[in-house]
Amino acid sequence: MTVVPHARLRTSLCDLVGVQYPIVQTGMGWVAGPKLVSATANAGALGIIASATMDFDQLKQSISEVKSRTTKPFGVNLRADSADVKDRIALMIDEGVKVASFAQAPKPDLIARLKEAGVVVIPSIGAKRHAEKVLEWGVDAVLVQGGEGGGHTGAVPTTVLLPQVVDAVAGRVPVIAAGGFFDGRGLVAALAYGASGVAMGTRFLLTSDSSVPQSVKDYYLGKGVLDTVVSVQVDGVPHRVLRTELVDQLESGSGKLLALPRAGINALRFRKMTGAKLSDMMREGLAMKKSMDLSWTQMVMAANTPMLLKLSLVDGRTESGVMASGQVVGIIDDLPSCAELVDRIITQANSVLSDLAGS
Repeated sequence: MTVVPHARLRTSLCDLVGVQYPIVQTGMGWVAGPKLVSATANAGALGIIASATMDFDQLKQSISEVKSRTTKPFGVNLRADSADVKDRIALMIDEGVKVASFAQAPKPDLIARLKEAGVVVIPSIGAKRHAEKVLEWGVDAVLVQGGEGGGHTGAVPTTVLLPQVVDAVAGRVPVIAAGGFFDGRGLVAALAYGASGVAMGTRFLLTSDSSVPQSVKDYYLGKGVLDTVVSVQVDGVPHRVLRTELVDQLESGSGKLLALPRAGINALRFRKMTGAKLSDMMREGLAMKKSMDLSWTQMVMAANTPMLLKLSLVDGRTESGVMASGQVVGIIDDLPSCAELVDRIITQANSVLSDLAGS
């Protein structure tokens, strides 16, 4: 079923990226693969491939698979500091990918190359000053995540950060709101703040189209709104994850002694799995250290994250891995398909907008 959206749900984001509904599925590492992305696209929203945990050939294969499953627009999430980012951008341009999203803002030369080829550039930001900077560099939209969101996040909640960024942007580009969204009420609330759409990670992770093992999905569904924690012990920077025995050990200090050597071992495992060159990993690590102002210890710990996430989200080992999660995990209690989820959100948003108009 395709729901006809209320006129207010046709936003500048829809026009910019060519989707039916102002909903974005974020590029979650190990989660946002071809099946989830194409299902999201076919549901009328914007699906984004997570390429940070893929080597170049895997990204090429993933783009090809998404194109075989849908004719709708989709995007790829990139790391601006990856050694082969220019090659990945060239691939996206050649393959006609509509959107390039970035967890950290790319430099002006990369933005210019993408825009010259007609690719929409959407960086994620976590502060008003970041929005002002990337606007000067020429981005097409910004995704702003409040502290409720999963993964790397800040301390300011969406209800405070979003209006700040909307005011700073002043209508020059669409603003996409992330952190705490899961239904049609939230979509309408974001639009009321001045956003042009919402982005969701945890809600799309918990769908039947997600490749995450069923046992892990069940683990997520059993959690409440207080069962996440923002930890700096996982990879050296604030990271909202589910509370687990491993995370609690790290937070209490009992696991800190082993954190650094474990991080180094996992970084080497990640290198072997992806085929990345040690020189490239060092170059990326140094770029990350500089761009994120990390200490040497934090830089090594950051290399640990992909493997800890993979242990849970791919291998299903909830006892020894890490699971990024937004606080909305405590409100989610089912696993709809992407089509069912998007239809539900739009139907509810239609109803809320009609009620507000008194019709």
